[in-house]
Amino acid sequence: MPILGLTPSVKPQRPAHFDIEKVIRPNILSLHPYRCARDDYQDGILLDANENSQGHSISLLGKTEELLSVLDANLHRYPDPSHDHIKARIAQLRSLPDPKHVFLGVGSDEVIDLLMRVCVTPGREKILITPPTYGMYTVCAHVNDVGIVRCNLNLNGDHGEGGENGRFSLVVNDIKAAASSDPTIKLIFLCSPGNPTGTLISLESLRSLLEYEPFKGIIVVDEAYIDFAGEDASAVSLIKDFGNLCVMQTLSKSFGLAGIRWVVLFLTVGRCALSGENHDLSLGLALAQPPLIQILTNTKAPYNVSTPTAQLALAALEQPSLAIMREKITLLLDSRKELAQSLAGLSYLGLGPIIGGNDANFLVVPVVDRVTRIPDNGRSQKVYKVLAEENGVVVRYRGGEPGCPGCLRITVGTPEENKVLLEKLQNVLEVL
Repeated sequence: MPILGLTPSVKPQRPAHFDIEKVIRPNILSLHPYRCARDDYQDGILLDANENSQGHSISLLGKTEELLSVLDANLHRYPDPSHDHIKARIAQLRSLPDPKHVFLGVGSDEVIDLLMRVCVTPGREKILITPPTYGMYTVCAHVNDVGIVRCNLNLNGDHGEGGENGRFSLVVNDIKAAASSDPTIKLIFLCSPGNPTGTLISLESLRSLLEYEPFKGIIVVDEAYIDFAGEDASAVSLIKDFGNLCVMQTLSKSFGLAGIRWVVLFLTVGRCALSGENHDLSLGLALAQPPLIQILTNTKAPYNVSTPTAQLALAALEQPSLAIMREKITLLLDSRKELAQSLAGLSYLGLGPIIGGNDANFLVVPVVDRVTRIPDNGRSQKVYKVLAEENGVVVRYRGGEPGCPGCLRITVGTPEENKVLLEKLQNVLEVL
């Protein structure tokens, strides 16, 4: 069955063993998408969408300049349903051929959910995840009544960190064995750099999975932290060769836009907030080959990306803004190196060596028993709570994750925040 809205292509599908029409649920393939008023016309005297012609009803009295600029954005009009201008800038930024490789959605979590809904039949089919990993894959699977197969990352640090065989690398043979033995697995979710591991996935390992003929589904690579990982680290470079690849990215991290939760899916000085969590006025993107993008476009809700979010996204993607973003990443990476060195200096107080590849904007460090040097979840939880509740410094306890016993995840803050963190952490470790 042809994909509605997709221009037929004479190019052979790659890889040869992948057929997207067999991955997408039949009811989604046959879906006739909702057509909204702005799909037809966006200019002129617009009397077609039953909008309130009198404008919004929010009083301007006492409002901040920041809010006034938002209220001046024609909020009584429905937004552009396609935002092709944003898609074009994203495609250029990530060296993709055209906007047809770009989907805009509502946050990474919404896009994860959408992928499950279009590909995985509730109650019958499954996803595969690689713990320790981002928790929303599991949450979305449960919401959608989707089964979960777990193949742990390599949890052994005997061969170093990351790469092909180090700690938190993919155990490719385990994933292949699971995929070949269970044809109901439709999606494989990989996180690179990982959360909470901070470790890049080897592109060679990824390519091996993409080329694995027994697996007929789609591999989703979540690259929320990729801009902190250096050049040539992204799986986006593989999209041109693999129709079974979908890469997620987010501008909430490297672009500093967590407040709008801008997400790309490529198919508080008083209290040092160092946990690195997301917030929402969300914009999500998908970049993949056009067939998957068209499926997602057919399935999304109308007018899903708000006008204020779109305006902020466009501003973030202007060349001067991109230059500022890259400058800030350089500063953050310098701070990451300095923070890692300073944390190593607290070893005598029972802080273990940092684990993982250090490829993100955070560090993962185990709190250990001061005598045995064994990671200590109990002590780590106490350090976490005392830091937050008595010292105003909030990090994230990750000791319950596979391969992360005793670990705290510490976001790289400003130099001032890092200084406070180190002082408070030293004081707490001396007492506990």
